[in-house]
Amino acid sequence: MVASTRVAPAAIVVGAKRDRQNAMKPCFETSSRQTSLRKSVVVSGRGVHGDAPARLTLSPAEAGTGIVFATRDGDHPIAAHWTNVRSTRLRTEIAAGAARVSTIEHLMAAFAGLGVDNALVEIDESEVPAVDGSALPFVAAIRQAGIARLGASRRVIKIVETVRLSEGAGWAEFAPTNRGCLDLDVEIAFPGAIGRQRIALPLTSPIFEREIASARSFGFLRDAEQLWRQGLALGASLENCVIFDGDRVLNPRGLRFPNEMARHKMLDVIGDLALAGAPIHGAFRSYRGGHGLNLALIERLMTTSSAYVMSRDAEGSTPRVRRRETEATGLGLGLSP
Repeated sequence: MVASTRVAPAAIVVGAKRDRQNAMKPCFETSSRQTSLRKSVVVSGRGVHGDAPARLTLSPAEAGTGIVFATRDGDHPIAAHWTNVRSTRLRTEIAAGAARVSTIEHLMAAFAGLGVDNALVEIDESEVPAVDGSALPFVAAIRQAGIARLGASRRVIKIVETVRLSEGAGWAEFAPTNRGCLDLDVEIAFPGAIGRQRIALPLTSPIFEREIASARSFGFLRDAEQLWRQGLALGASLENCVIFDGDRVLNPRGLRFPNEMARHKMLDVIGDLALAGAPIHGAFRSYRGGHGLNLALIERLMTTSSAYVMSRDAEGSTPRVRRRETEATGLGLGLSP
């Protein structure tokens, strides 16, 4: 019999005091130079959706390369960029030609959270391994490889005009801020034990590693059979997901944080926003968001030329704030929720 932990709704906090304190901390570590890995490192595991074993090799790349995926059977490398997104159904998938790679968001969050701009990701399957369901194994691999500063300047996307998208009850927005980093504010709402949870943090490497990287994917036992029939969650288990059965957490060790689910949604946001093409300096807020809304908001931002400026100076400058707001409803060009 699988052990379980019963979670009372009152035990799930909405925005812990430490989260609010972290949100007020200055962004002290921004660098104006691009980075890459010092050496190659390997990560192995099984995909959470396809359940196929996969081996990732993360290697250094030259300045200006970005994060690029190379598959065993694909003719073309795939740039980790919003224009290459092909699906956002329960994960983020990118493709180029016949090559495709899915469930990239946790790995991309680790690159973004640690400030890695350039890397080659060689993969022998079509899905990034889930490992433990969080970004922590990828953070450990990147730390093992080491991070090297390169000579080239880092480009930064500075938000200068509010851009907002809504879909049903959910919404997401970018807004200008005077702080030199990405400020994140994510709120989720689920029935039952999860309830409403909110977390607000600036994206810096220490905060990412301590507060976000270890938050795991989560799901509901009641949805399992339907997902399996759709070819999804075939590799999901207590080893790589937090699984709820009603108001019980089935994982023997319970939750890593009382609001682990909101933290994981923020992890997904970080991974999705890493597809913008450069680090974002501004404020991101969402309520009941997901991969589709995240990527559609990036698309809206990058196709609204008045909403951002591209800068090569990541330190010490304040964005020129415009008052006009851009708001739209719907999920953009070809991105499914």
